Amino acid sequence: MKRILFWGLLLFTGFYTNAWAGNYKSFKVSVYTRAYEVEKMKDLHWLDSTWNIISRQIKVDKIYLETHRDLLIVPGETLEQAKKFFHDRGIETGGGITYTIDESNSFETFCYSNPEHRKLVQEIAEHTAKHFDDFILDDFFFTSCKSDIEIKAKGNQSWTDYRLKLMTEAGKELIMKPTKKVNPKVKVIIKYPNWYDHFQGLGFDLKNGPYLFDGVWTGTETRSPGNDQHLQNYLSYNIIRYFENLRPGHNGGGWVDSGGSELGMDRYAEQLWLTMFAKAPETILFAYNQLLDVTIRPQHRTSWQGQGTSFSFDEMMKPIVLENGETVKPTTIARAAAISLEQIDKFVYKLGNPVGIKSYKPPHSLGDDFLQNYLGMIGLPMDMYSDFPTGQKVVLLTEQAKYDDQIITKIKTQLQRGGDIVITSSLLKAIPEKIADIAELRCTDLKALVSDFGRYGTIDRDILIPQVRFQTNDAWELIGAGRPLSGGVSGYPILLRAPYSKGNLFVLTIPDDMGNLYDYPEETLNVIRRIMIQDLDIRIEGPSKVALFVYDNGTFIVESFNDAPVNIKILTDEQVTKLTDITDGTMLSPSEKDASGDRLRRYRQVESKNEFTLTIMPHSYRAFSIGK
Repeated sequence: MKRILFWGLLLFTGFYTNAWAGNYKSFKVSVYTRAYEVEKMKDLHWLDSTWNIISRQIKVDKIYLETHRDLLIVPGETLEQAKKFFHDRGIETGGGITYTIDESNSFETFCYSNPEHRKLVQEIAEHTAKHFDDFILDDFFFTSCKSDIEIKAKGNQSWTDYRLKLMTEAGKELIMKPTKKVNPKVKVIIKYPNWYDHFQGLGFDLKNGPYLFDGVWTGTETRSPGNDQHLQNYLSYNIIRYFENLRPGHNGGGWVDSGGSELGMDRYAEQLWLTMFAKAPETILFAYNQLLDVTIRPQHRTSWQGQGTSFSFDEMMKPIVLENGETVKPTTIARAAAISLEQIDKFVYKLGNPVGIKSYKPPHSLGDDFLQNYLGMIGLPMDMYSDFPTGQKVVLLTEQAKYDDQIITKIKTQLQRGGDIVITSSLLKAIPEKIADIAELRCTDLKALVSDFGRYGTIDRDILIPQVRFQTNDAWELIGAGRPLSGGVSGYPILLRAPYSKGNLFVLTIPDDMGNLYDYPEETLNVIRRIMIQDLDIRIEGPSKVALFVYDNGTFIVESFNDAPVNIKILTDEQVTKLTDITDGTMLSPSEKDASGDRLRRYRQVESKNEFTLTIMPHSYRAFSIGK
């Protein structure tokens, strides 16, 4: 594991150099304010009384004041009065724009081929640049408009191709050029939302956008995984890393709202933690009105509280003692944010640069949508790149890789240099003829119901998987599943190995419902982890919904998203003799090794690993440093 500290990247190259100035050691904490609330700040009494509620519950370094939303443009006089109010209290200010016409109408956006809309878009940008040296475009700088004007302008192009060109041009001509003329010092940051796999369909250009604008911001709101976006908890970490890898040094931070708090305040805290575990230099709390109006209720106390969990509802509800000795009762979600961020601020700065399993996602690609977040939830540290990773022992390729015309050449190069490739069953199905030049494998249209994974365990439900076929003795099934498999009549690959040159091509079968990955038996997950985590000096064994975050300075975090305590093993190099908890100084020593032997010895040498056993409380994390 590399020992290079991450300070160079975190201090960045000019734009985010003040990331640690303020109330926290590890990051900045900011609040975004919608135009609705900024407009009310013309009333100083309202501003003072509302800010008093927020500031007595959480320490804030910066306020972003929005100038436009839903055709409400805040007057310059109000903006300047609000800026002075916050500057007098030692708080930085920045601007913000939300380019919506009517959020209540399915987030109605501007039509960027409409001359009237274009004129207004530019005027709003110029108005904002007059009052701020930096401002954020909230994540509605896209278009879903299908007016007759847009239909005519699109012509025979696909909506994706048309919108990508249109929004890139609008960013240059309506935002960047005009604002730089108004204020040459202004920095324009585009905030990208959490649904990154679908960006291109609405005009978000992740190939050019990070270089067109002065910086990017990241939507790390995962809220409830069961809502209409179906975003997994792990995305709050993974998306920060992905956007940072698009243009290193220009990802300003993560953005979390109160969504998901209805599941318990732990869910809100988790989103903040994961954002900062990805080493974001700043977090924005959305929004001023939520910090005022989302009140703490008894329902926010989850059933697993009281077990020593990382987030303590009871600790959050303790009276706040201000510097003047005054006591304040916690009332809103602002206090939940404060407790969560103050807690991790004590150690996040000790973490190095996040590292993980490198996964290739070409620009504007679709397929296996958001899969990497599901894999992160089964203990596979993810690190997504828009260029094909080189120099790795293992590279993960999902169906997204089919967008690269040279993908087979890149796969062969990796295998011939002695590295491994893991592809998903979806990629195999998408490009079978190309894969056949390496191994004659097929992912058919047939499905199988499975619940028995043989010696790697059974589960108490049937799950639906695609049937992957292979040539006997040309490829080898490392994990199979059936219904049943032991004593049954048929089985289907879950993990398949096809040797090629000096490396191995693995096929990982993805269930039709990606969430069924969480149902895989522990032993099955352990084999998958063993295959995929070859570039890191640490991995875990245990159930699903436990994530591993690894850093290049000998630190790591394990976090459980389970509702009950779980037991895991932490596997390290044999030279590692202790793990030290960097939050409280307690130490773990190696436990007695499992005598069952290495079940993968038929194609790899038996590995020498030390094992550390650990119980993790529900929705909790543990952070460690490695000692030898």
